[in-house]
Amino acid sequence: MSANEKIVLALPKGRILKEVMPLVRRAGIEPEAAFDDPEARQLRFTTNRPEVDIIRVRSFDVATFVAFGAAHLGVVGNDVLMEFDYPELYAPLDLDVGHCRLSVAQPVDLADEDDPRTWSSVRVATKYPAITQAYFAARGVQAECIKLNGAMELAPVLGLCRRIVDLVSTGSTLKANGLVEMETICQITSRLCVNRAAWKTRADEVGDWVEKFREATDALAA
Repeated sequence: MSANEKIVLALPKGRILKEVMPLVRRAGIEPEAAFDDPEARQLRFTTNRPEVDIIRVRSFDVATFVAFGAAHLGVVGNDVLMEFDYPELYAPLDLDVGHCRLSVAQPVDLADEDDPRTWSSVRVATKYPAITQAYFAARGVQAECIKLNGAMELAPVLGLCRRIVDLVSTGSTLKANGLVEMETICQITSRLCVNRAAWKTRADEVGDWVEKFREATDALAA
């Protein structure tokens, strides 16, 4: 990372983007008009701050862009931070947005006769194999994880496995597909993450933006 290059802020596409943009704007960053244009196909955007650009990527990729130095700052759920566990990332601030939970779910008819305390081995569909295996291993349960990137709720319905580990917000998607939560692994919120090298080499700039986001988070929570 060059000390003269722009600060790059990586933001996640989708639901979290809508929740985090009030914070971004409160921190003093206003993206160019194309950012809010649904017809625009660009992924990097200038802002009202000449020293700051925004990139918009998949939520799982935010951590990778920041960890490998392609972005200096990013907004990412602690589910992603836990799954990848990049040592190059520092997450100094909980932004208090993107609230949900990572849960174990299974079909309702199975849940009626099942006791999680009796599990010795499980087959689970999930996009979080590292978290899932660590969670079950801590309980002495062997977990075989089938990696899926979406449509997790179909896995038990179509016989791929009996259980899933996925993010749950309202639970309506689980209910619509005949599933029920059995256990909560952890609560999830979005965090501001920082590339550790950038934190050291551009401490004043990066630290200033962390404080701006901290002030924005406190102001919106008040």
